[in-house]
Amino acid sequence: MEFGGNLRQALIAKTLRVPALTGPAGDASAVARQLDVALLSVGFKCSRELLVHLAAQHPVVARQAGEVVVAAVRERVGDHVEHNSYFVRFPRDVPDTLDFWVRCIADALTDPRSASNVAGQLSTGVINLLDLPRYGRYQHTYEELLAAHDELVPALEDRLTLLHLGRSLVEESHALYVTLAGRGIPLSEPDLALLATLADLHVNDAQPDEIPVRENRAIVNRSRLRHGLTVDVDTPVDVLRLACALSDGDVSLRTPTWLRSLPRAQRRALLAALDGVVRESPGKLADVARFAEPFKRLGERLHPHEYPRWDAAREVFAVARGERKVRSLAARVELALADGRVDQAIADLSHAPGMLVRAVDRLLRAGAEPVALAEALRAAAPAVSTRVLLSLREHLLNRDEPGGVRVFVNQGGRAWVTADAREPLNGVAALDAVLDGTLTARMPRVGRLLVDPAIRTVAVPLSGKARPDGLGILPRGSLLALGERVRFFVYWKERAQRTDYDLSVVLLDDEFRSTGWVSYTNLKEHGIVHSGDITESPAGASEFIDLDLAALSARYVVPQVNVYAGEGFDAVEEVFFGWMQRTGEQEGRPFEPRLVRAKSELFGAGRVSLPVLFERRPGGWRAKWMHLNLTGRPHFNQVEANRLSTSLLVRGIAERRYLQVDYLESLLYANGAVAPEPGSAEPVTFVGLERPEELPAGSTAFTPANLHELLSSA
Repeated sequence: MEFGGNLRQALIAKTLRVPALTGPAGDASAVARQLDVALLSVGFKCSRELLVHLAAQHPVVARQAGEVVVAAVRERVGDHVEHNSYFVRFPRDVPDTLDFWVRCIADALTDPRSASNVAGQLSTGVINLLDLPRYGRYQHTYEELLAAHDELVPALEDRLTLLHLGRSLVEESHALYVTLAGRGIPLSEPDLALLATLADLHVNDAQPDEIPVRENRAIVNRSRLRHGLTVDVDTPVDVLRLACALSDGDVSLRTPTWLRSLPRAQRRALLAALDGVVRESPGKLADVARFAEPFKRLGERLHPHEYPRWDAAREVFAVARGERKVRSLAARVELALADGRVDQAIADLSHAPGMLVRAVDRLLRAGAEPVALAEALRAAAPAVSTRVLLSLREHLLNRDEPGGVRVFVNQGGRAWVTADAREPLNGVAALDAVLDGTLTARMPRVGRLLVDPAIRTVAVPLSGKARPDGLGILPRGSLLALGERVRFFVYWKERAQRTDYDLSVVLLDDEFRSTGWVSYTNLKEHGIVHSGDITESPAGASEFIDLDLAALSARYVVPQVNVYAGEGFDAVEEVFFGWMQRTGEQEGRPFEPRLVRAKSELFGAGRVSLPVLFERRPGGWRAKWMHLNLTGRPHFNQVEANRLSTSLLVRGIAERRYLQVDYLESLLYANGAVAPEPGSAEPVTFVGLERPEELPAGSTAFTPANLHELLSSA
C-alpha cells in the first residue's frame, strides 16, 4: 500500500486533520512554532494537541510534514497562486469606465504597433477593446502589486480555522474511504475521483457495511473486480454502471460512455453478475428498457453468445433490443393513473417504496385520499433512505402556497426555471406527521446536545453532486451571516487557448428586478468597485469586486462568473471563486488568505456560474449558496444579457424553503437529547460550523464536512 505526499495533502485539505507522524522522536518545538506562525498568515492554526505531537518529532520529519500541511491549507483557501489585479492600487484609484477606455485608446494611438488599426476603428465608431495594447493585460508584476499595498492589519473578525491531530495516515485514509463509500448522498466529481483512489488502496481492508449510492458502488466494484474479488450488484443497471466505470466513463449514466473492449475475465464476471441478478429477480429486467442503447453497446462488448450457460444474462440484451417486452412498474402505475385508479397506483407502488415516496405529490394531485396515502407512506418509509425522506419533507414545505417559480437543477448544477402553475396540496399535515415521526425514530440518541446557533440555518445535505470542493462550502439554500465589507474574487488559468472570464455583480430589488450591475463595462456603482478586466490567462488571472454592503440600497447582490471567450469551467487548468470579509479599517493586498470566508471550485458545462447570492434580511446581510450554472452563449457572455435569467433563478432560490439544521436539532431533542449543564465536563454531541478545541473528552463533533454522518448514523 503506497501513500504519496499528494494523498496526504488531500486528506489534510479534506478533513482538516493532520495524520499522526510515525518517524523518529526528537525536539521540533521551534519547527512547530514556525509552522503555527506560517498557518496564521493563511487563517489556520494548529490545535494544542497537534502542536504537542509535532514538537515531539525529529525536526526534519516535522519540517517535511509542515510543508505538506501549509501546501494543503494554502490550496484550500486559494493562496497557492498569485492574485494580481489590473489596477495596481485596487480598490483605490479605479477610474470611471469611460475615462479608462479613453486613456487606453489614447495610448494605442501613440503606439506604432496599434496606431493605424485603432485609428481605422475610430473612423467606424466601433472600437475592439482587445486591440488596445493596454487593455486586459497586466501592466505591472505581482511584486509591484505587493509593493503598492501595506501589510494587512489583523482584526478579531479574521477567520481562524483549527487543524486537529488525526490518527495514522493509513487509518485516516481508510476512515475517509469508508465515509465516502458509505455516504448516503451522491458525491461530487472530485469526491468520486478521491473515492476511486482510496478504493484501490483499501480494497483488501474492512469495507463499509453498506454502499447505498449506486454510483459509489460502481467505483468500489471496479476496484474489487480488478483485484479479482466478487462485486456487489443487485440490478442489471448496477452491472452497466460497473462497465462504465471500467471504461472510465460516467457511472451516473447521464452522459454516454464509450465502452471499452474488456479482458475475458472481466467479461465473464459481468455476464455472471447479470445472470445472477436476473435469475434471482426476473422482474428486474424491467429496468433495462430505460437504458436500452447502453445495454446494446454492453452486449457488443461482452459477447454473451460465447457463454451459453448464462442464458438469463442474454435476456437482458433481448429486452434492450426490443425482442422481449417487459412492462415496468412505472408503466403499470401510469396506466392506473390514466384510468383514474389512484388506489391501484398506490397499491402497485407499495412494492417499490422509493418510487412511492417520490410519487407522493403526483398521487395527491391525482386525487389520493390523504389519510390512506399517509398510511401507505408509513408502511413504505422503513425501506426508504433517510435522504429521500428528508427530500420529500423539504418538498412538502414548498407546496402549501400557489404561484411562485420552480427551479430545476441537474446533477451538474445546470438550472432552468419555470412558473409554478400547480395548485397547493391538501392533506400535507398528515404526511408531515408520518415523516417527522419516522425521521425522529431514525435520529441517533446523542445524550447531551450542544448546537452552535450559526449552523442552524445551514441546509440539510441531501446531495453532494452539484456541491464543489473548497473552503466554507455549504449545501444549496444554506444561509450564512455576513459583515458589511465583502470582496468577491475569481481566479482562472487557461490550458490551451486564450480564455477570458468576467466577474460581475447584478443588483436586484425586492421584486427581483435589476437595479444595476458592476462588470468590466461598469467598473464602479454605489459602493461597489471592480478591479479591472483581464482578457487572457496563460500564467493565471484574477478579478475582484469590492462591496460596501452598508452603502447599497439593493435587496439582493448576485455575483456571477461569465465565460466570455475560450475554455469552459471544465476545460481550464484551474478556476475558483470565493469571497473575503474584512472590517472597514483593513486594507492589505487585493487577496488576503486569512480573510477568505469561502472558496469554491467552479465546474460544469455551463458558460455562466452563479455560486451564491447575498440577501439583505432583518438583522443584516446573509449569503445563500446557489451552486447553479446557466447555459449561456458559446461566446461573449455579459452580465447585461443574463440579468433576466439570473433574476428568475435568484427568485426561485430565495423564495424556496429549505430544511435546515434546526429541523434536525428538533428531531434530536424529540428523540431524547438534552442540553448540557453549564460548565459540565461530561461528553457532548456538538453540531457547529467548526469543531472547537475545548470540547470535553469523549465528545463527538458534527460540522458541515461530516454532517451527513449524523443522518446515516440513524
